Amino acid sequence: MAYKFPSKEWINEYMKVVNNSPSYKEAAKTWEGDFLFVIEPDDILDTKKIFYLDLWHGDCRGVEAFEDGDSLPETEFQYIGTYSNWLKVISGEIDPIKGILTRKFKLVGDKGKVMRAAKAAKELVVSAQKVETEFL
Repeated sequence: MAYKFPSKEWINEYMKVVNNSPSYKEAAKTWEGDFLFVIEPDDILDTKKIFYLDLWHGDCRGVEAFEDGDSLPETEFQYIGTYSNWLKVISGEIDPIKGILTRKFKLVGDKGKVMRAAKAAKELVVSAQKVETEFL
């Protein structure tokens, strides 16, 4: 079954894939932090979508999907980019860390902490690639 990106069903499936990834567990064993993944509208997506992820020592303890205008949780980080750039990250065309450095994505939060967890960030992308996805 393919899951539409972005959707609540997609983020729930993503959490399952992350939690079943031995390589993510190893890469993120010392990582603690929660994120809002903000998917900005562009030519393809007409409304902002937001995913919340609670990441803790190699596990994803919870996810939520939000719409623009919803009350959002306070998080340590926000990773923000257009829908088109999110597609490029998921497909592997843009490295998630290089996306920040090239300003294709904006990171709100401690950049140093994220840069030190580059392997974990890459493993999150590998997990996203394992979700059977239907793009807009």
